[in-house]
Amino acid sequence: MAPPAPPPSRVFAELDLAPSPAPEGRVGPPALPGREVHVSGSAEQSARPDRARVSLRLGSRKEAAEAARSSVSRRLQYIAHSARLHGVPEENMTVTEDFSRVENTYQMEAEVCIIFSDFGKMQNVCNLLIEKLGTSVTINPPHFYHTPEAIDTLRRQVCVTAVGNTRRKAQEVCRLFGQTLGKPLLIKEEETKEWGGHIDSHLSHSDDSQTLQERIQNATAYASCRVFAVFEIKGKENSRNKLL
Repeated sequence: MAPPAPPPSRVFAELDLAPSPAPEGRVGPPALPGREVHVSGSAEQSARPDRARVSLRLGSRKEAAEAARSSVSRRLQYIAHSARLHGVPEENMTVTEDFSRVENTYQMEAEVCIIFSDFGKMQNVCNLLIEKLGTSVTINPPHFYHTPEAIDTLRRQVCVTAVGNTRRKAQEVCRLFGQTLGKPLLIKEEETKEWGGHIDSHLSHSDDSQTLQERIQNATAYASCRVFAVFEIKGKENSRNKLL
């Protein structure tokens, strides 16, 4: 039984030293030989989430309506004050209140959503609120996500890195043949992929038992890019430069 055929070789670079044909009907001296190097390169990068949303719930049930409102209001003021002291802007805090009558009592409930861009400050605020407010406030695990700007930055970075890797490959090929790399004649993005990451959503489907670092890791976004490029070959490498 004959052994299986080896897999086809993968070409990542090719030197094209064939002369360029002259256009039909052209009058004048023949065209100079076209000297090119064709290279493909890729890159993969990741980006941790740049935002975290923390949801806090609190409530009060009293016989008097004003007592229920006052109890929740004091805690809301303390939460907002603590967040501001840690540099959270007012527009990053959202408060939703619900007031209702339950049998012969009045019930006041509130939810506070705070968006953090500094995860260290987020932990400090949450620890402070747990210490000062105890069980009178429920703090849900943070939901980590990416802003559209963060995803756009990841896409640009992985593309630029892929182009840089491709150029370095072309330079290596030229040095191998004693040539000097010239300007790019063509740079084409062949394939891009994105996976992982969380969007800006109020819903979080992750397990509540996860640690903070596990949540950040699960929300990390990844992107890859493959590029094809054609570079001009300028000529023989200077022998003096090779000695330096």
